[in-house]
Amino acid sequence: MTVSPTLLVAGCGDVGSRLALQMHRLGWTVHGLRRNTSALPEGILPLAGDLQADACPAAWPVGAVDYVVYAAAATQHDEAGYRAAYVEGLQRVLGWLAQHGQRPKRLLFTSSSGVYGQQEGEWIDEDSPAEAQSYSAVIMREAERVALDSGLPATTVRLTGLYGPGREWLLGQVRGGYRVSEAPPLYGNRIHVDDAAGLLAALLQADARGETLADCYLGVDDEPAPLHEVVGWLRGQLGVTHWSDEQRVRRAGSKRCRNARARALGWAPQYPSYREGYAAILADR
Repeated sequence: MTVSPTLLVAGCGDVGSRLALQMHRLGWTVHGLRRNTSALPEGILPLAGDLQADACPAAWPVGAVDYVVYAAAATQHDEAGYRAAYVEGLQRVLGWLAQHGQRPKRLLFTSSSGVYGQQEGEWIDEDSPAEAQSYSAVIMREAERVALDSGLPATTVRLTGLYGPGREWLLGQVRGGYRVSEAPPLYGNRIHVDDAAGLLAALLQADARGETLADCYLGVDDEPAPLHEVVGWLRGQLGVTHWSDEQRVRRAGSKRCRNARARALGWAPQYPSYREGYAAILADR
């Protein structure tokens, strides 16, 4: 009889809960670590804990933990908050695993495409220079090193702009007449939250099948697009005709991320572009 793998999702919030539910449906045993476990999906084993507290959660799983996904999100958006969420929180989880003599087969760390500093619309992939100098990018690269130098097989997953139910900032901006520079085009990259969870699930399943994983994957849909194009399409969908003079936006950073490495594993986004993703959000209203 084959024993189902055990997965621990540390920071089991939006993306983490979607992943946890996917793996639970595949028959995996899934522990979800978060402060408020009442928000976990049904079937996920609750693990109440604080990634910013040194004490190991009281209900830490006994026995083997085959896989760990570190999917925490910063709640405090400054240098201290980022360091606490991504570097120190990950270090605590690694310490708690060591404390229990647990050695997962692989650690996945959810990172960000914000580590790339390209600004001229360049096409980039996992091997492109990641040299952005913002505090968030510098700290995220430090956290990636913690994962990759942990002594465990580890993979970082650099997610692009997450959107989906409950992540509708852009829709609100467009309704307010959001105005974006058209020249030069500001290329943006995005991935629906369900596709982000699906990519993490695909990586876990590939590793469990014995496939070799790279140390980094970009999580992005098939179609990076200029922001003015996305805004124009959403204006049409929402029936917005006015423009706001107060919302002229010239955003820093412009790049186009490739997902070829993730697709080579057999993963494909359910929402290949912003059109399918936002259409699904609007259809649910």
